[in-house]
Amino acid sequence: MTTFLLTAPLLAPALAAVAVALFGWRRSTACASIAGACVLLVIGAVLTTRTHTGHLAAGHVLRADALAAVMLIVIGAVSSLAIWASINYLDVELGRGHTTARRARQYGVLVNVFITAMTLAVIANNLGVMWVAVEATTVATAFLVGHRRTRTSLEATWKYVIICSVGIALAFLGTVLLYYASLHAGATAGALDIDALTARAGSLDPGVTRLAAALLLLGYGTKVGLAPFHTWLADAHSEAPAPVSALMSGVLLSVAFSVLLRVKSVIDIALGPTFLRVGLITVGLLTLLIAGSLLILQRDYKRMLAYSSLENMGLLAIAAAAGSRLAIAALLLHVLAHGLGKSVLFIAAGQLQLAHDSTTIADVTGVLRRSPLLGFSLGAGFVAILGLPPFALFASEIAIARGAADARLGWALGAALALVLVAFGAVVRHASTMLFGASGRSAPTLTLSRSAAAPMLTGLAACGLLGITAGPLTRAFSAAAAALVGTR
Repeated sequence: MTTFLLTAPLLAPALAAVAVALFGWRRSTACASIAGACVLLVIGAVLTTRTHTGHLAAGHVLRADALAAVMLIVIGAVSSLAIWASINYLDVELGRGHTTARRARQYGVLVNVFITAMTLAVIANNLGVMWVAVEATTVATAFLVGHRRTRTSLEATWKYVIICSVGIALAFLGTVLLYYASLHAGATAGALDIDALTARAGSLDPGVTRLAAALLLLGYGTKVGLAPFHTWLADAHSEAPAPVSALMSGVLLSVAFSVLLRVKSVIDIALGPTFLRVGLITVGLLTLLIAGSLLILQRDYKRMLAYSSLENMGLLAIAAAAGSRLAIAALLLHVLAHGLGKSVLFIAAGQLQLAHDSTTIADVTGVLRRSPLLGFSLGAGFVAILGLPPFALFASEIAIARGAADARLGWALGAALALVLVAFGAVVRHASTMLFGASGRSAPTLTLSRSAAAPMLTGLAACGLLGITAGPLTRAFSAAAAALVGTR
């Protein structure tokens, strides 16, 4: 049973990729892809009931604990919505001649490969395998960012590949140094296995471990979108197809952050919580500052959503720096809520882009009046992502603030809240223009079919329900936080 629970999340999207490769992108293979994503969701839910007191392992390769269970739920939920939205997206693109059946097949294969790589990153038992999985996400998403084959999308692709490759190279060097420290601490086989590193963390050479920790923070921080290597994020998110942007913003950033949390749990035992705390607070506040500044000046709504993701990653860095069980549990709730809310917004943004053939905020105004259903979805998505009740980000942000205060990070919390308020005001101003601004007579008609609206409304319902009660997920968040924090 354990082997099945650990291999099924990998096999489901991989088999869906094979189905699309053999039969092309059609309704049947799209449904198979959605089913593959739903398998992740179900397996994640099952694992939350089996990992709250420990973890499951299959040899030295795969391992699932409460953190892995939560991340599988995040991947499954957001992937289901993104693939669901991809059906309408590709139907429109094929109908208009903007893409071909061959490129639609490539899109379907790469999306499923992307999901498989993210799944491997969260259930791998070895930091080296995690690194390979994160690198695989870069390869898969590079082709997806450039799917439209325009000049700007190709520029964004190259920028994404170059910057993330630099980050991944830094993470590789950090992994090698951690392996070296583990070997000299007495490890033999499985020197990078999570359990082996945790057991020997107290014996790791402090000097080598400090250098490894700094490189890993910068390396995986690049993939998370943390400053200073954040500049790829807005270009990639704005040029990728909307469902891919939903996957990258709602899941990829969080998966990379979960790997960073794995590393942090080892480094904190080896060096104490202070070392990475300083680094996380520094990059977190810098990221919030950059995100808030760029949101004020933003004129492109997809880039605005990307910088909103940047802001949320900065807030997660502050929560990770606090490091308490409450802060980590709130961080995981925030990850799931952000994934759902940002997916809704990117899917809605895709509908607006298809209608206007523009991502300029000034070109997309009066949405609520022109299409009440699309306007409602867009408006509710903004309410959710801004952390207003009844959506889940309201609860997670309050809990993060409390966790930071309990950790005596009052000055960092104050600075973070001030920067979050700047970002809040900027997003409200842009959202108001899009929803309520006057639209010209030449504005195209906005129509939204039920099938296109379904993933957005489903995501909003899930995010709203999560804000009212996390239900059994509360136990999973707490168990994951306890596993990462330990006795500290």
